[in-house]
Amino acid sequence: MRVLIVDDEPPTLVRLRQLLAAHPDGEIAGEAANGTQAMELAAQLRPHGILLDIQMPGCSGIDVAACLPQPRPHIIFCTACDQYAVEAFELNAVDYLLKPVGRARLAQSLDRIRALPTPLRSQEAALERALRPGATAPTRFLARKGSQFVVVEESRILYFGSEGSLTRLVADSSDYWMAPTLNELERRLAPSRFFRISRAALVNLSAVTEVRPESGNGEVTLRNGVKLEVSRRRTRHLLEYLAGMV
Repeated sequence: MRVLIVDDEPPTLVRLRQLLAAHPDGEIAGEAANGTQAMELAAQLRPHGILLDIQMPGCSGIDVAACLPQPRPHIIFCTACDQYAVEAFELNAVDYLLKPVGRARLAQSLDRIRALPTPLRSQEAALERALRPGATAPTRFLARKGSQFVVVEESRILYFGSEGSLTRLVADSSDYWMAPTLNELERRLAPSRFFRISRAALVNLSAVTEVRPESGNGEVTLRNGVKLEVSRRRTRHLLEYLAGMV
């Protein structure tokens, strides 16, 4: 059982490392000090489980859990804060441990991971349901630029575009790459803020400055001047959404 440890406090990293050493089948896959490092290592190492802190520099453990690509590792939150438990279990966490993490409680959590089937079809489905709009629609996104993961605030996003097997996140000042498909993002995002204009693009409604209905497909202009095609059947719905925002 390969485990990634994520915490920004060195004493906690030492403590969790020592506790895991007591489990013969446990292997430390890697260690990260913040959420962006956690995403990088999770993508590279594909651990079975993550011991994940919540309050960290850059982005929170909740952000990390919501943005992990499939197949998702099993998550055990290890935190000093008890107010995030509901969000944690909505994201299908295996367990939620309060610091200082005890030997017995961690052993129970690891036993839960051992008992779970792989691949975790039912729990993957539960997580997808939890990530639908109205549950935990994200407002911050972890995306890749080059070899680094960065946090992109919703207010900066212009649109998501499909580029082969990846999704391009286009922001005000730069482009980024994400693993979730447009279909997955459409299920997760709040429909009051994002709209699917075609098979290839999902726009931030607050970034739309102009809509041009045409006899065939329409056209939308975003605040950076980029123009995107809107499928014929979606143009009317887009205008209705925008009318409701004014």
